[in-house]
Amino acid sequence: MNRFSIGTEEVGGPGLLVIAGPCVVEGAASCLEVATRLKALCAERGLPYVFKASYRKANRSSGRSFAGLGMDEALGILDQVKREVGVPVLTDVHEVAEVAVVAEVADVLQIPAFLCRQTALLQAAARTGRTVNVKKGQFLPPEDMRHAVEKLRQAGGERILLTERGTSFGYGDLVVDMRGLVVMRELGWPVVYDATHSLQRPGGAETGGDRRFAFPLMRAAVACGVDGLFFECHPDPANARSDAATQLPLDQAEAFLDAAASVRAAVGEQP
Repeated sequence: MNRFSIGTEEVGGPGLLVIAGPCVVEGAASCLEVATRLKALCAERGLPYVFKASYRKANRSSGRSFAGLGMDEALGILDQVKREVGVPVLTDVHEVAEVAVVAEVADVLQIPAFLCRQTALLQAAARTGRTVNVKKGQFLPPEDMRHAVEKLRQAGGERILLTERGTSFGYGDLVVDMRGLVVMRELGWPVVYDATHSLQRPGGAETGGDRRFAFPLMRAAVACGVDGLFFECHPDPANARSDAATQLPLDQAEAFLDAAASVRAAVGEQP
């Protein structure tokens, strides 16, 4: 398994990587609140932590849905979180033209699931030297993620994360095939389980979901030997401006991390 660091945080080692934060940058106060709380919780448990929030939502179900504060303001808030809280940050990139500007702030560039086959985008992200997290498309067999890895490696990518976020199941639902976690990990790069996007029920005017499955599916994924957990959380999910149905309440984050740590301790670090 390839090991590397994101800032001072080790990835692929004994500590379960935590990538967590609100779905989208809604404002400085909420991002700072979430980042500060999660950093403290992870530090208490010896877990490496990366703050995440999308500076722009480019694939909303409806054109009327909130898509972001604007690039400059949102990236400025991510930079503020990075400086004031002292944590690495992750955010999505959607087009080649965005990559260089976003990489000036973000420690991790995330390739959204719908774009995981976009060669030019993958290569541009790799060339920045930043860690690249590729979310497996809902339509893609896990073994096909080797092509994304090859594209990144050919462009000089040396720090790669692969994230499972559910597979399309008919219309308007996702399932998680835990075998895919094992298959992707055989590619030699750390694998992350996205515990909240996997709960989505896409379609309609807005994406729905069922957060009651977050804990059991997370426990199963950690038992399978993932290297990290990704989840979205919000101080007030009911009023979140994106993914209100699946983000965890911030006050449940402690129990969520404790459950993950317990399972990890029981199964041990996977080779």
